[in-house]
Amino acid sequence: MGTETEIHPTAVIATSATLGIGVKIGPFAVIGPHVALGDHVEIASHAVVQGRTTIGAHSQISSFATIGMVPQDKKFEGEETSLVCGERNAFREYCNISVGTKGGGGKTVVGSDNLFMAFTHVAHDCWIGDFCILANSVQIAGHVELQDRVIVGGCSAVHQFVKIGKMAMVGGGSMVVQDVPPFCMVTGNHASATGLNVVGIKRAGFVSAELENIRRMYKLVFQSSLTLTQAIEGISAEIPESVYQATFLEFLQKSTRGICR
Repeated sequence: MGTETEIHPTAVIATSATLGIGVKIGPFAVIGPHVALGDHVEIASHAVVQGRTTIGAHSQISSFATIGMVPQDKKFEGEETSLVCGERNAFREYCNISVGTKGGGGKTVVGSDNLFMAFTHVAHDCWIGDFCILANSVQIAGHVELQDRVIVGGCSAVHQFVKIGKMAMVGGGSMVVQDVPPFCMVTGNHASATGLNVVGIKRAGFVSAELENIRRMYKLVFQSSLTLTQAIEGISAEIPESVYQATFLEFLQKSTRGICR
């Protein structure tokens, strides 16, 4: 891979922007003064990267994407907030991501190896993990947390402050207003649980015994007459201790909006 930076003569790049080696910037792209681009980042024509934004190495920003923009929040008063993105992310056409706000901790964070398809929106102060996929026209409101390997189907929306757990999947066209526990699938308006993300769990390398225990946890929460508190007690007592059991329990215990049931 070449180490020379390629900048189209019509691109507008602030003199104080930081560019790594091998960066490619296409026609009419705009790079703001507080932007830092990692090695081998590719910016397509007409893309805009502004704000105090860091883009990790080997990421791609497609045409007309707007990354690091001012939050769509009336409380924002121009404070110095940021957007920090990891490596190997793909931001497709018309993707829009905001920097953080003072009231939300001052930072929007995106992990690595994520795909943001066309017309996706990630609002201020969100935390996105690694290996997530947001399909076309997904709308993520402020302060939302997506843990690792979450998939959100096209034309779905996620309410402010919602948390979506590791390896969860949201069906297309859903309206998510409560938390989605790890490994689960939800769909609908308002979204409710429809089963486990079995394909995602298997792709992650879980063996049959682990999947069976995840099924048992799911049944205690979603297919029994137990309250959530009773289901948590049942998981603690009946399911063997493991990383995924701890992940599931911790998510349920820390949920503040209630879960999609």
